[in-house]
Amino acid sequence: MESHTHILLLPYPVQGHINPMLQFSKRLASKGLRVTFVTTTSVRNSIQANASSSINFETISDGSEEVQDVETTYQTLERFKSKVSQSLAKLIERHNSTKCPPKFVVYDSFLPWALGVARQHGLDGAPFFTQPCVVNAIYYHAYQEAIQMPLEEGSSISLPSMPSLGINDMPSFLHDTGSYPDVLKLVVNQFSNLQDVNWLLCNTFDKLEDEVVNWMASHWPIKAIGPTIPSIYLDKQLEDDKEYGLNLFKPNMDTCMKWLDTKEVGSVVYTSFGSLAALGEEQMKEITWGLKNSNCNFLWVVRESEVIKLPKNFLHETTEKGLVVSWCPQLEVLDHKAIGCFMTHCGWNSTLEALSLGVPMVAMPQWTDQPTNAKFIVDVWKVGVRIELNERGIATKEEIELCIREVIEGKRGKEMKRNSLKWKKLAKEAMDKGGSSDKNTDEFVAKLAHS
Repeated sequence: MESHTHILLLPYPVQGHINPMLQFSKRLASKGLRVTFVTTTSVRNSIQANASSSINFETISDGSEEVQDVETTYQTLERFKSKVSQSLAKLIERHNSTKCPPKFVVYDSFLPWALGVARQHGLDGAPFFTQPCVVNAIYYHAYQEAIQMPLEEGSSISLPSMPSLGINDMPSFLHDTGSYPDVLKLVVNQFSNLQDVNWLLCNTFDKLEDEVVNWMASHWPIKAIGPTIPSIYLDKQLEDDKEYGLNLFKPNMDTCMKWLDTKEVGSVVYTSFGSLAALGEEQMKEITWGLKNSNCNFLWVVRESEVIKLPKNFLHETTEKGLVVSWCPQLEVLDHKAIGCFMTHCGWNSTLEALSLGVPMVAMPQWTDQPTNAKFIVDVWKVGVRIELNERGIATKEEIELCIREVIEGKRGKEMKRNSLKWKKLAKEAMDKGGSSDKNTDEFVAKLAHS
């Protein structure tokens, strides 16, 4: 029987925000809701679609198709807000005249203005936070001006429900406030209307961030509904949910998996710094030597635009030990028995994937929430090591080799592996039938169905 409870989901148009909300959409559809996933024109043409048939997809204009000149960050964000507000309103109006009009919008927390658009057209709404609760809480304290900015070098910060945080453990937008002032405004403004919402959905699970989740729950109606990764890797409740379904890049699946199949258990360092990070030529050189000198097998994702930064003979000299690809199916790779550790920028999706699959990490954070994630990877969850940078902000080949060896071969590495497997078990329990995240999702669905 077709559901009469129709819900719209609106992500911020980058892969790290699209995929968690798409996974949540699949969960909602599996529990009986009619789901429409709303993408925007800036990502429509670059998405490799292999998405769930249980979800309806619609594209609305974000004005990107009209842009002629190079925009500043401020211009991009203002244009996006203006155009998507108009496009979303038109979409809701169109659906309101159908037999099954939508009653709710789940919107990316970067888009708090979407709540106003929804309510102007008779719908309720709730923000979806794709980043960890600890980072959300830090941004809230910044919004409340409880964090003195700019932060002083060498200072440490004490915030409720968190360990003491050094300046290098803080999200980069707070650490270096002058670099991305418009993005800083975007992340702190997530809290501009939270007093008006009845739900606050977070891509985490209760036991992973128990203290900060409890602190946030004392302020808002927060519900942890993650980790939002395909069901096959966790609870297996959703049939055929083996991949996210939307890729902004085409993965080199066969090449990666065939190569991994030739390697021994736990012998490969999987290295990836995400879809946005651009490393300098000197840093790329240090990584190449660090990987080579570790004498471990390595699978390294280097985007096509970054390959030019590799030393000339590197690929030829490392053909026996290494494989460099432009993109790969990260979940399948992390789940492969050959993977011994994950050298990562510590983006939240990658961190959740590694935790959910029991893979220890070598943390090399770059920007945004990544330094805070790295702090928790090392000191709270105890599933990895963090590469220390030199006085020029470079991770040296010696430091990279040392960290890889510590995780793959050292005593601490064995403890990290045990801890990783513990978090894997707890992630599965959260998403399994009757688990904390599953129950939170059930409550959300039941409330919508009876509203």
